[in-house]
Amino acid sequence: TLIGSLHIGVFLYLRSPLCNNPKKIATHTTNLIYMNIEQEFLRQLYDNQNIVHKICRIYTNNQYDHEDLFQEIVIQLWKAYPKFRGDAKFTTWAYRIALNTAITLFKKNNKQPKIDKNKELFNLNIQAEYNNDEIEKIQTMYNAIYQLNDIEKALIMLFLEDKSYKEIAEIMGISEGNARIKMMRTKDKLKNLISKNNK
Repeated sequence: TLIGSLHIGVFLYLRSPLCNNPKKIATHTTNLIYMNIEQEFLRQLYDNQNIVHKICRIYTNNQYDHEDLFQEIVIQLWKAYPKFRGDAKFTTWAYRIALNTAITLFKKNNKQPKIDKNKELFNLNIQAEYNNDEIEKIQTMYNAIYQLNDIEKALIMLFLEDKSYKEIAEIMGISEGNARIKMMRTKDKLKNLISKNNK
């Protein structure tokens, strides 16, 4: 379940600053507003949690790191949520926060997932949807994606999500023209990596 994935401790942690600061909960109205914000956030997160999981799959290579990154992204989304005004779609906003969190975290820790060619493809249960040849091709592609840098991973993930260049530019905080150029270079690099891995 979503709540199980989030770990209740995350929300206890998030609530604690409010509980320890009487100025922020001075009135009943403030409490109600806070509760409504939390409920709305949980609803949005429940409806779009796959965004976070997909990013975690791209930037991690085991369940422990996946859960750790998932929790960190949720914390950052919650911290930023009061500033979300709906000028952009929630999904666009969530992609931007989640990708920035993943990129920052892995640059800070200097982490790079190790390629395990024998592992299942991120527990996606693709065996039921594809034949063996297709599974091998998909696995080869993701092994190559692991070798991209953090920004390139983000670009390819958004490309695989069928995001338009306009959406990619908005999520990545770059111009649409720059997004096209970066995507073209990243796709060429990915093709070369796949070709190299197949030799």
